[in-house]
Amino acid sequence: MTIMISALVNATIFTGKEEIVGKAVLVENDKIKALIDYRSIPFGAEIIDFNNNFIAPGFIDLQIAGGGGYLFSASPSVEALRAITDSIVKSGTTGFLIVIPSNSFDVYRKAISIIKANTHPAVLGLHLEGPYINPARRGAHNSDYIKNPDKEEIGKLLEEAGGVIKMITLAPEVCDQKFVRFLKNKGIEVAAGHSNATFREAVEGFRWGIKSTTHLFNAMSPFNHRNPGLPGATFETENVYSSIIADGIHVDYSTVSIAKNIMKNRLFLVSDAVEESLNGTYIHVRQKDRFTLPDGTLSGSNLSMLKAVKNCIRHVKIPMDEAIRMASTYPARLIKSCKKGQIVPGYKANLTIFDKNFKVKQVIIEGKLYL
Repeated sequence: MTIMISALVNATIFTGKEEIVGKAVLVENDKIKALIDYRSIPFGAEIIDFNNNFIAPGFIDLQIAGGGGYLFSASPSVEALRAITDSIVKSGTTGFLIVIPSNSFDVYRKAISIIKANTHPAVLGLHLEGPYINPARRGAHNSDYIKNPDKEEIGKLLEEAGGVIKMITLAPEVCDQKFVRFLKNKGIEVAAGHSNATFREAVEGFRWGIKSTTHLFNAMSPFNHRNPGLPGATFETENVYSSIIADGIHVDYSTVSIAKNIMKNRLFLVSDAVEESLNGTYIHVRQKDRFTLPDGTLSGSNLSMLKAVKNCIRHVKIPMDEAIRMASTYPARLIKSCKKGQIVPGYKANLTIFDKNFKVKQVIIEGKLYL
C-alpha cells in the first residue's frame, strides 16, 4: 500500500477539543497522523495551503431527508442517493444519516437495498423517524403510516437491513420497555420524538435506554409549568442528548439559547432538511426560507450544517469552537461513530474547511479532497 502524506497548513484548526493556530494537520492516507509545527513537516509531504481559513472536524448530520433535487423517500434510487450525497458533501457535511419519515415497509426495504449497495463514505446509514409515533404529534408525517409497535415486524426489517438502520425515532408513551430494549439490543440508537409524552412517561423512556430527543421542541409535548413534557424530561436527564434545528424558524433563537445553557454538551445540531417534492406521500413546497405542506404546515428546513453553525454563532452567541462541536463532535459521540468528530491522531481525516463568511472552501473525507 502506497502511503500518502499531506500537510494542511495556514489555517485556524478547531480540533473538537481546542482551537489551534500556527500548526499543520498531518494526514496519512485516510487518518489524522498528527498536529505538528511547520518545521516538523516530513520531506515529501504534499503541502496544502488553506489561506487563513478554518479547518473543522467534518460535520455530521443525523437527520436529512433530501437534497440535490431529490427527496429520498419519494424515490429511493442509486441516482437519488448520489445526487443527495453530492449536494450534502458540497455543503460541508462529511457524514449523514438519511431520514425516512413514517412510511410503508416497501419504501423502507427499497431504501435499505440502496444504502446497502452504497460505497460513498459520507453515507452513514438510515434514520427511521417513525412509524411508531404518536398521531397527536405527527407534524408533517402521514397518519396512514403511523403504526403500533410490533417487535416481529421491525425485527424482520432490522434483519434484512444488516446494520444499515442506525437510528429510530419513536414516541415512548406508545412503546413499552420491552420494545425499546429490543431495539437497543439490536444496536439501534433510539430517540424520542413526535411524542406527546408527559414528563414522567419521557423519563421512564430514558430509563429504558432512549438516549436522545429528536428536533427538540418540534412535534412534541410542550414545556409547561405544570407538565414539563418531553423537553423538561430531556433537560433533567443528564445522559440524554437532543438535536435541535437552528434556523430561527423551527425554534426561536432565544429558545436555542435557553436549551444550550441548560443542556451544554448534550445539545447538537441537525438540518432536518428536505427537498421540494410535489408528488407522492410527502409533499414539500419550497418557500423562501423553509419547506411546507400545501396547507402551509412547516415540513422541513432549508438548512445546511454550516448554516446552522453560523446561526448559532451570530444569533445565539455560541462561541465558534462550541458551535462546531455541536455539528461534529457531539453527534459523532451519540452514534458512537468510529473515530469521527475530532481532529486528533488516529481519527478519520474527515474535515470541513470554510472561510470567515462561512463559505465552504474544501471538504476532505477519509483523506480525499471532494471539492
